[in-house]
Amino acid sequence: MSRHVFLAASAVFVSSTALAGAAEPLVDSAWLAQRLERQDVVVLDIRDAEDGSSAALFAEGHVPGSIHSDYAKGGWRTTSGRIVGMLPPVAEVEALIGRLGIDNDDHVVIVGHGKTSSDFGASTRVFWTFDVMGHENVSILEGGHAGWVAAGGPVETGAGQTPEPAIFKADFRPDLVASLDDVKVALDTGIPLVDARPEGQYTGEVTPPNVGIAGTIPGAYSLPHDVVVLDGNDAIEEPQLDALLAKLDLQPSGEKIAFCNTGHWASIGWFLLNKVGNDPSVRMYDGSMYEWAKVEGEQTEIGADRTVN
Repeated sequence: MSRHVFLAASAVFVSSTALAGAAEPLVDSAWLAQRLERQDVVVLDIRDAEDGSSAALFAEGHVPGSIHSDYAKGGWRTTSGRIVGMLPPVAEVEALIGRLGIDNDDHVVIVGHGKTSSDFGASTRVFWTFDVMGHENVSILEGGHAGWVAAGGPVETGAGQTPEPAIFKADFRPDLVASLDDVKVALDTGIPLVDARPEGQYTGEVTPPNVGIAGTIPGAYSLPHDVVVLDGNDAIEEPQLDALLAKLDLQPSGEKIAFCNTGHWASIGWFLLNKVGNDPSVRMYDGSMYEWAKVEGEQTEIGADRTVN
């Protein structure tokens, strides 16, 4: 794909990973700065806006050459029956990615806000979507847009370019997606279920308003998203992750299913376990507590104490 990219001087950046060839799940600002002129690198800005327009937010400043797709409104998640936040049908995701000018040869670098751990969840959810579609050449920019600016990265203003549509063909990977039935099988067979919600929601002290039912899936373990993502946007590394799993008496490798309320925070748990922890057998349950408790009325556990604290 072709697009004009403005790149200010980036001599301030130094990176020991600058010449890495394979896509890493996480890349830093130095890595990206040295690759902005590459035609096969697509910077995908997914920032949304609680107030006003995300297009206006993007126009105020973005990584040079970025394309924009609002995480909340761009079609990355859908309602399936009565269940919100679900993965859209494959054909819809193919069309969405193609409209953004992304093809199967591109290395996609996802840029979120970089302010909170929930922001990081937007990036990991889009990452998971690409991975489910069989596109493994994708990375998340550590620190997001805020980290890019803090590192002295150049910022471009204006509406940006309208990407030339491309053809993206998915190679769907069901091994990354857990269904309600998969969760029930996990309960019967002892596959660990990992709750990525804040600890209060896990224990039942706090009732999530979008679910309206307290507690967690019986037998689940707690690995809160705000524990594995530090200072709002900095994912812990594998040794720290292994230490947390040890506190839960969980092995660092082996099947696990991450969940939350609607599959947003769950993607953080999935990303840490599957990508940072190098465990490809970890799946994500995007129906999560919304489907389990609210729609299906399945049992929940109050007062669970399998936590890292």
